[in-house]
Amino acid sequence: MVDTNTLTLPENASLFTRLRIATKILKLVKGNEGNPVYGQTLNACLDYDVYESLIQKLQHSEDWRRMLSKHPSLEAKDLDLAALERLPEGTLGHAYARYYRDNKITPFETTLKLKNDIDFVAKRYRETHDVMHLVTGYGTDVMGEIELQAYVQGNLGIWTAALIVLFGTLGQLKGRQAGVDTSEYLRRIWAAYRRGRASPLFLDFWFENHWETPVATVRARLCAPAELMN
Repeated sequence: MVDTNTLTLPENASLFTRLRIATKILKLVKGNEGNPVYGQTLNACLDYDVYESLIQKLQHSEDWRRMLSKHPSLEAKDLDLAALERLPEGTLGHAYARYYRDNKITPFETTLKLKNDIDFVAKRYRETHDVMHLVTGYGTDVMGEIELQAYVQGNLGIWTAALIVLFGTLGQLKGRQAGVDTSEYLRRIWAAYRRGRASPLFLDFWFENHWETPVATVRARLCAPAELMN
């Protein structure tokens, strides 16, 4: 059994320490990709500077400043999916609850404690993954997952997302893992990246306050039109 204390990212960790811990996690994560300790710590190791930059970019946002003080959560323990599914069809909450039921998965969970603002950014980024599938319209198949990662890289500059796109592209070149031909794959990835670049940052959006809002309305607010990127 791995001692998770050796995977703990110290506050104000040096680049060397972050790379050392990231290397350990990359050796362990295969076959255990859903592990909350591995996932969040890997994000923090590779994207520490990115998260710092995002905090600076969002500091003018009142919603973001409120987030840093309130720490809203989309973790499983903070969601009532049954209540959300009773909301009218077409609303974000109803679609979100159905997303989990239809895909036979459960919401994000973590055991990591938040020590600072960077920990919160890392957590918030990971727990918005599923709701961003709904908002962007990208599917949960291989192609849709890579499209969402390309969108996130364009929008937030997350290096973890860029690595996933890179490995996905290498897999596609070896055997069409995304189920489309390579020219279509590359076109869609580039379009998703450009769409992310053209869209406002989504990290300061309180999804929790918009469960009764139509998905289409949230999409129009957060995402550049996909058709303009083709």
